[in-house]
This record gives sequence, C-alpha cells and structure tokens, in this order.
Amino acid sequence: MPITEADTASDAGEGCWSADTRAVGVAQPILLVGAVALVDVDGRVLLARRPEGKSMAGLWEFPGGKVQDGETPEQAVVRELQEELGIDTRQSCLAAIGFASHAYDDFHLLMPLFVCRTWRGTPMAREGQELAWVRPMRLGDYDMPPADAPLIPLLRDLL
Repeated sequence: MPITEADTASDAGEGCWSADTRAVGVAQPILLVGAVALVDVDGRVLLARRPEGKSMAGLWEFPGGKVQDGETPEQAVVRELQEELGIDTRQSCLAAIGFASHAYDDFHLLMPLFVCRTWRGTPMAREGQELAWVRPMRLGDYDMPPADAPLIPLLRDLL
C-alpha cells in the first residue's frame, strides 16, 4: 500500500522521518573506504584500535583503509591488509556482505565491508594499533566509530 501525504504528515517528527537532520542539498565529499572482517578458524573477528594521533583515536574498527585513485575497494583491502597487518590475501578470498553509509561532519563515508577467512601470515600490528580477536557476540562491547557500529548485527547474523 503506498504512503500518502496524510500518512507522512501524522508521522512527522517520529522515527526515520526525523532521523536525518542534515540540510537537504548540502554536498559533502564522499570518502570511499574498504574494510574487512577477518574471521579466524575459531570464528573470531579481528578488530584494530586506532592509535593516538589519528582521528577517532582509541576506537576499534575493522581493518582496511581509503581506496586510492584507480583502485577498487577489494584492491584497497588487499593492499591495506599487507601494509597494516603484514598478511597476504587475494581479492577472490573477499566476500562482500554489506556496507556502511554515514555522514560525518566533514565528509560522507561509504564503506563496503568484506569477510575474509583465508590469508597467509599472522596478523601483526604494523602501524601502532592494538589488535583484538573478538567473538561476534562480543563485538558490541568495543567502542567503534559511528559508521562501523551498524555493521555488528550483520556480522553476528552471518557468523
């Protein structure tokens, strides 16, 4: 059944109708970032804690990083895993499971999330970050950036 103008008028200020408080038409640069949930043989997910000196320092996130010009999100994830954690994987080992779309103050983040269960090497913190292997049901116990948090239920359901 279609929503009529009368239906929406009575719901003004409630639920999703009031959630978007940004002015319509205000353009923000879009930042494309690839992220990955590395899942080990015990079903745990690797989180990395953003080090001091970076924006959102102290928050936990899925490994990954900015997509560079001419790069796909999958290529960015493979590159970032090598740079940040010293592990090798392939694009064919990444399964896209969802994405985050979140408006921060200065930019709009678009972040595809991949799951990866196959890689070579042992993840090691190479950029000053702290690492933690976390059971899916415990992911909510870690403070994460606003864009990452909505991905937790998706991972819990999947894993």
